[in-house]
Amino acid sequence: MKSSFTRSTVAAAGFTALISVGAYISIPIGPVPIVLQNFFILLAGLLLPASAALSSVAVYLLLGGLGLPVFAGGTGGIGHFFGPTGGYLLSYLPAVLIISLISGGTTRSTLRELAALICGTICIFLTGTLWLRGITGMEWKAALSLGVLPFLPGDILKIAAALLASRHFSARVREFFTHEEQR
Repeated sequence: MKSSFTRSTVAAAGFTALISVGAYISIPIGPVPIVLQNFFILLAGLLLPASAALSSVAVYLLLGGLGLPVFAGGTGGIGHFFGPTGGYLLSYLPAVLIISLISGGTTRSTLRELAALICGTICIFLTGTLWLRGITGMEWKAALSLGVLPFLPGDILKIAAALLASRHFSARVREFFTHEEQR
């Protein structure tokens, strides 16, 4: 029988890889590109236990900080945490935890998961925009225009896609975490 620790480690590693791949799918539109990495953050929060979801994001950030090319556009390095997108990157930790805690439990529902995804997305926008404004010295209107407004339509689509993917994969993920190997 595989331990729950081993299963959590495998799931976290899988989502670390998905988040990294999502960063390669990037559309540059200014200092903050459109990426799919936050779609996988949303999905990790819905599908994984909180500890595994946090681990997947923490390892992703660690790998990027160490210089592996896992950030948007195939870049990496600790400097990204101190640049205009640093707040968005760092926001992934509290966002995935918020999503996991709100959506988790035995009373899962579409409405609860939707609320979790909206709260997680707000966390990303809030932290990222505060950081963007602080680093660049932009006025609020400019920071919101660059760091939030262009991303709203795409993030609404990412939320919808995460809900659909969660419906499709949640039973398989639950089975993965509860299934005992046959001897």
